[in-house]
Amino acid sequence: MYHYSQTTILPIWPNDIPNTIKTDEVEEVLNQDIIRISKVQNPTIEVYLPAKKIATGQAVLIFPGGGYQILAYDWEGTDFAKLLNSKGIAGIVVKYRLPNSKSITERHKVPLQDAQRAMRLVRSMAKEWNINENNIGIMGFSAGGHLAATLGTHYNEEVYAKTDAVDLFSARPNFMALIYPVISMATAHTHQGSKTALLGKTPNQAQIDHFSNELQVNKETPPTFLVHASDDTAVPVENSLLFYTALRKYNIPAEMHIYPTGGHGFALGLGNAHLASWTNQWIGWLSSL
Repeated sequence: MYHYSQTTILPIWPNDIPNTIKTDEVEEVLNQDIIRISKVQNPTIEVYLPAKKIATGQAVLIFPGGGYQILAYDWEGTDFAKLLNSKGIAGIVVKYRLPNSKSITERHKVPLQDAQRAMRLVRSMAKEWNINENNIGIMGFSAGGHLAATLGTHYNEEVYAKTDAVDLFSARPNFMALIYPVISMATAHTHQGSKTALLGKTPNQAQIDHFSNELQVNKETPPTFLVHASDDTAVPVENSLLFYTALRKYNIPAEMHIYPTGGHGFALGLGNAHLASWTNQWIGWLSSL
């Protein structure tokens, strides 16, 4: 039996990983009902390319969620890369470092460093991978949605020193999909676990505002697709509503789907036929861009 794999795994940082200290910490992969990765030491991108015959040239970087403490790697990652491939779209799963790792110094910068670099790396490989470098977007779930929204609003922020030609590429996504995302760090609506993991127990107001991405939207923010359930008790629906309102203020093209039920972390939503329709809405939106 032959297996021709369509996937490639590349390190995001081929040489020195910024913001790192040597520790005895080891990456953990727990494979039970879903694959959960924690204590990421070497961030990577796992690249799923569609068959050339159906390739649209579009690509999506995928940021799995997990409260900035783990990555739900298949549930909110590789499953979506495969779905995208079936529509002719490249899917690229980002295994990013988590701010609760012992091996990092400035915790709040680490996810954004990996996200910016991942976007630049994909742009640098666009020709080789049959991707249009001006049609590369992102999607993120829960805390991964916070990271995606952070990349979409902080792509120009210098969070690491440029080291090679890859770093000359733009880190700005061309579009974003935020799925039950953490958006705000303000006490009223935030997900406390994600906030504490990223900013520590006692962040100051400047840090809270800086990472409340509804406050960081401007006229350059990419077009955005939002999905949330009204009965989400982990990450209140207000997170998506606040971001949508901010996008409207700047006339950024935005589409939002609020489902009455679904709770948090529903991923493909396959247990509920109505909820599962969100992926068709999203794929339709992708093709309309």
